[in-house]
Amino acid sequence: MSSSTTSGAGTGVPDKTVTVVHLMRHGEVDNPEGVLYGRLPGYHLSELGHRMAERVAEHLAGNDVTAVVASPLERAQETAAPIAKEHSLDLTTDERLIEAGNVFQGKTFGVGDGALRKPGNWKHLRNPFRPSWGEPYIEQVVRMKAALDAAKDAARGHEAVCVSHQLPVWTIRSFVERRRLWHDPRNRQCTLASLTSFTYIGDRIVSVGYSEPARDLVPAHLLAGAKPVKGAKGFGA
Repeated sequence: MSSSTTSGAGTGVPDKTVTVVHLMRHGEVDNPEGVLYGRLPGYHLSELGHRMAERVAEHLAGNDVTAVVASPLERAQETAAPIAKEHSLDLTTDERLIEAGNVFQGKTFGVGDGALRKPGNWKHLRNPFRPSWGEPYIEQVVRMKAALDAAKDAARGHEAVCVSHQLPVWTIRSFVERRRLWHDPRNRQCTLASLTSFTYIGDRIVSVGYSEPARDLVPAHLLAGAKPVKGAKGFGA
């Protein structure tokens, strides 16, 4: 999008520049053991995940994208690469887009099995409102809002794509839409390779949109609102 009116510093004229920041969740990860990989290195996109990334790059090919930014984790970098290539842009990294910290990182966390069966882990579940098992929601909000604003500044009057992870994406969206931050993870509207798009006028977010360009590639049990499937190795963020 191009700007309609841009004020100069100190003019007193409202800045009506329209900028869109697409906050994208990465594609499917190669994770046959169903590990909660969190911030662990070495987790790359699966073949299907690469197809998802290419699909979104095709979807955004006609958009006015002038900045592409990603979390430092491999799965985010690999998801962002085709988009940057499509628009002949350098891919930049922003640490603030990283996955949320989680004490269960490196463990399995499936339905009816995994880490929750061990009493020693139950102490981490004492406060779901913070949450007690990982990075506080409000800390995610602070860093994600800063990352979004930086991308907005980099692409002012155009569009930016930031590739991140499910929980941080959903948390900042919930904050912007004035919902409570604690929630049932099964109800997150943040499918693999989805786009949560924040429209700014000047420096203010005025709307949030959501789309799933690669929906037909996403396994049914990983779609938003799907019921957990025992034994399914698809947990990831």
